[in-house]
Amino acid sequence: MLSLVPKRLLVSSSGLSSSRLLSSFQNILVSKKGEKQNVGLIQLNRPKALNALCGALMTELGHALDELRDDKEIGAVVLTGSEKAFAAGADIKEMKDKRFAECCNERFLADWDQVARFPKPIIAAVNGYALGGGCEVAMMCDIIYAGENAKFGQPEIAIGVIPGAGGTQRLPRLVGKSRAMEMVLTGAPISAKEAEHWGLVSRVFPTDKLLDEAIKLAEKICVHSKLIAAIAKDSVNNSFETNLNNGLQTEKRLFYACFGTEDKMEGMKAFVEKRAPSFKDS
Repeated sequence: MLSLVPKRLLVSSSGLSSSRLLSSFQNILVSKKGEKQNVGLIQLNRPKALNALCGALMTELGHALDELRDDKEIGAVVLTGSEKAFAAGADIKEMKDKRFAECCNERFLADWDQVARFPKPIIAAVNGYALGGGCEVAMMCDIIYAGENAKFGQPEIAIGVIPGAGGTQRLPRLVGKSRAMEMVLTGAPISAKEAEHWGLVSRVFPTDKLLDEAIKLAEKICVHSKLIAAIAKDSVNNSFETNLNNGLQTEKRLFYACFGTEDKMEGMKAFVEKRAPSFKDS
């Protein structure tokens, strides 16, 4: 296993200490961002390993997501790495000696979908390398913003395996079969501009502006009802799991469900009264 960076405390961006302390991690940094401190920021922090996704990091990521899920102030989360690497892949040193039976018995990578299961909107802000597991984790997020230096790829074939955390499943849904096959079968990465053109990322920004733009997007999301945002996220994600007819029926049921919320009543009342709504997330 690669060496870990020094332990750091998780504090809010305002610089407050104990009252805003959420947890203590070795492989990630977590803080609150935005004017209203309602955006959670998780930064992968294994610089010597280009943020390779070791088991300890993924465990800590799960704990951080649990805390941000339960924090009623947080309306959206940004997941990022460094300017050099979002995440260069899974930690090969942890995998190189594993055998088939061990993978099955340990359910290897089974908990990696925690990002995809996170109920609040989550934005990947990708600079540098997003390869293998790094690309897969980015695709688990709801929106991907990329810096101009970003590189996306599924190079697993070069080390004798295939993607194991969604690369052969999410990638074709985002970029189409032919382009996904090209990436998976050659292992060659694509640039940020290609990723934007192919539909893998939403927008591309200068490297030094990326994180600020991702936080601004998260703040725009946080203006709205957290409850309705979660319902909207569920409805969009459901479209990837079913056919159009069933998806439309699910959407209609979720639309009707919104009429059972206080936030629907407040939102429509505020619109008629020409004022900003005051959502209660209920």
